Amino acid sequence: MKNPLTMQSSAVSRNAAALIATVAAGAAVYWLRDILTPLAMALFLLIMIDGVKRTVAARTPLNDRWAGVAALVLVVLAFFASIGIIVNGAAGFFGEASGVSQNIGPRIDQIIRDVYGMARLNNPPTAQELINGVDIRGYVASIAIQAQGIASGAFFVMVYLGFLLASQIGFRRKIVTMFPQKRQRDEAIAVFERVRGGVEGYIWVQTVTGAMICVVAWILMRAVGLQNAEFWTFVIFIVGFIPVLGGAVAGLAPPLFALVQFPSYWPALILLVGLQTILFIVGNMIQPRMQGDNQNIDPVVVLLSLAFWGKLWGVVGMFLSTPLAVMAMAILAEFQGSRWMAILLSGDGEPYADEGKSNRKKAGETETETEGRAGA
Repeated sequence: MKNPLTMQSSAVSRNAAALIATVAAGAAVYWLRDILTPLAMALFLLIMIDGVKRTVAARTPLNDRWAGVAALVLVVLAFFASIGIIVNGAAGFFGEASGVSQNIGPRIDQIIRDVYGMARLNNPPTAQELINGVDIRGYVASIAIQAQGIASGAFFVMVYLGFLLASQIGFRRKIVTMFPQKRQRDEAIAVFERVRGGVEGYIWVQTVTGAMICVVAWILMRAVGLQNAEFWTFVIFIVGFIPVLGGAVAGLAPPLFALVQFPSYWPALILLVGLQTILFIVGNMIQPRMQGDNQNIDPVVVLLSLAFWGKLWGVVGMFLSTPLAVMAMAILAEFQGSRWMAILLSGDGEPYADEGKSNRKKAGETETETEGRAGA
């Protein structure tokens, strides 16, 4: 019989303490979600503001101060515009003027009859019979409460963002006080820049690929005559920041509503095939090439992060799941004791894409020098 592996008591105690601390931290994150959710969103906006600021400063004659003001205005306006478009667009889409609320019941009845006819079944049920056991009023009330929560959450996000911007003034002095030695200070700043670079890279990739998908989706929806094509285009762009689920919503929601709007199945079929095609091309050909230097995260980690943060923080957690995973990988990679976790989180075993390239380059140079000495 093989002898079991032995571990030192200190290692067992350290691992047990780390496990307990992880569980306690997860419980605290869940219990304090009403406080931490707007704070996390404010940090996300702060990183966006910093990236836009550097872009504006590099491409315009504005100095750092006015570039920061311009970046702040742009990001805040975009944030509130996104909330306004989603809330008002959803209210208008499901309102009486759109006709969706009147047509959805009869249209579902017709679809059920057609399906039963294709299957040669008799006595098809009606939509009302199918939803008799569903508490529609409860779902509507829940949606209304969530809509109110969006407005109040946006207010707290802005409050947190204001205090974070004010605290930036003393950030440099805090770094100097915390790390009096220049080498340690440079390492801390390098960690911050890597975290920022990973999050900014993720935002850039999702923005560019989302814009590509939205252009094709808008053309398709306008071609078939889908109502509120602009609203659905914006929804597709926003949900693109949610991994896995975002693609499902973008590829299935417009075709499903096309079934309700049109008496024929062809518009829905055109939208389904067209959207799935562009999502496949972007997701499997364009996005992986762009993510090579910016998002080196294992796909399983992306899925687990989506499930974990979605369970803790809901939709906001899903939206921030990948940036939080990128930040965790960047921080864990800086400490010798936790670097193995960063390697597991990474997609190719190198927590940083540039680090992997440099290591491979050094290895190639070493092999070349060895071969040269052997030839000599």
